[in-house]
Amino acid sequence: MLKEAAIRVLAKERKKAIVKRSTHPVNNQKKTLKKLIAFAKKTVFGKNHNFSNIKSYKDFKKNVPIVDYEGIKKYINQIKEGRSNILWPGLPKYFAITSGTTSGEKYIPITKESLPNLLQGATDALLMYIANSGKTDVLNGKFIFLQGSPILDEIGGIKTGRLSGISDHHVPLFLKKLKLPSYKTNCIEDWEEKVEAIVQETISQDMRILSGIPSWLQMYFEKLQKATGKPVGKFFKNFNLLVYGGVSYAPYKNKLEKLIGRKVDSIEVYPASEGFFAFQDELESNDLLLILNAGIFYEFISESDFLKLKYNRVSIEDVKIGVNYVLIVSTSAGLWAYNTGDTVVFTSTAPFKIIVTGRINQFLSAFGEHVIVKEVENAIEQTCASTGIVVNEFTVAPKFNIDNTASYHEWFVDFDSDIEDLKGFEQDLDLNMQSQNKYYRDLIQGKVINSLKIRRVSKKGFNTYMDSIGKLGGQNKIPKISNDRKIADQLYKLDLVIKR
Repeated sequence: MLKEAAIRVLAKERKKAIVKRSTHPVNNQKKTLKKLIAFAKKTVFGKNHNFSNIKSYKDFKKNVPIVDYEGIKKYINQIKEGRSNILWPGLPKYFAITSGTTSGEKYIPITKESLPNLLQGATDALLMYIANSGKTDVLNGKFIFLQGSPILDEIGGIKTGRLSGISDHHVPLFLKKLKLPSYKTNCIEDWEEKVEAIVQETISQDMRILSGIPSWLQMYFEKLQKATGKPVGKFFKNFNLLVYGGVSYAPYKNKLEKLIGRKVDSIEVYPASEGFFAFQDELESNDLLLILNAGIFYEFISESDFLKLKYNRVSIEDVKIGVNYVLIVSTSAGLWAYNTGDTVVFTSTAPFKIIVTGRINQFLSAFGEHVIVKEVENAIEQTCASTGIVVNEFTVAPKFNIDNTASYHEWFVDFDSDIEDLKGFEQDLDLNMQSQNKYYRDLIQGKVINSLKIRRVSKKGFNTYMDSIGKLGGQNKIPKISNDRKIADQLYKLDLVIKR
């Protein structure tokens, strides 16, 4: 009882601090930019970009252009050689390795100043949940975070690994004794073998919190159900909190709810190697509270401008609700006007809350429709909800005109079970897509393209695909949408598409 009372007090105090920091967001952001510039003005990057003469946000935009990883790679390479004071004073504490589409592996710096933000976000999300729900019992048992290996390499004297593996070395003391899996199990590199080991290690434990990327959780839950013969929620009787992030929950919702077998609370978090940006602070609302005073300065470019190569940046002071923005950050890790590649929409500006809508490089506009990730996710979630059909995984690609037949969107779907009326599901999905995207609707109604077609993917076919490209497990996810047929062609090549 004493422990629960202490946690309840801690949660309430942390909630007060979180609410307080949301009361002056614009001023907090102005102060953050000022501090970042002052701290880094003597670095190589600071000297190259005239930091000493930057006095305002207008000056910052004038002197510091938007960059992606390729734009900072020359600075990162210098740091990897052991040179200090390049992007940020001194050397980074870590490099977080992430996968890139054009740059190969990316090495994102983490400094002693940026580390608290990466670590505090998840803790704040948990404490806010406890403060709002009063459910301290979630900490009376074990919790699991499905993550990458905590084994770290070294480059230029800097410890290097996956962000989730780095985070494993900094679990708060009050959570460390509750955390699974063990260090030994976490170090297993083969993902299938690792999940099997996690099942064996957790199967006899009192699991209260289960967390990870939805696709990882699905694999873990399926293996648990196979081992026990019961839904996860019936087997782990005290499990009551699902924490997820990394990708949208919507496409996995029906399947995970079926695997759990009963209702549990859930909260979404928005971590990235570049920073911990936001978390769900209310159970009743699915949007995420943006963290505005933790060493990250945010800028936003409307998606429409970005795709026209018009990089018109605004701070939170000038964002508008309902606009799809590309997220740009400058951080206490030495990232400057860095394009995260993520897209977000503001749902509120008092306080500032967002939903993550996808990736700017993940869209489908082969025929002028410009469909984004959130739209395909919403469409399939609505179709599953109305039909009761469960989808495990999917991806969408364009199918181009052949022999004077109209082009269409080709959906590759792994259904949870046999589907009797595939045509009906296909028609419902197409109508939902039309309601999500007016350009798609115009193309369909104008007979410029045909209605979408579904190709069934074999069980675990997407896992086979990811394994074939060396990206099964870890922080890797299947893109939900592509503007080319690289994934589609590979699915056919591997004979993973079920013939009708």
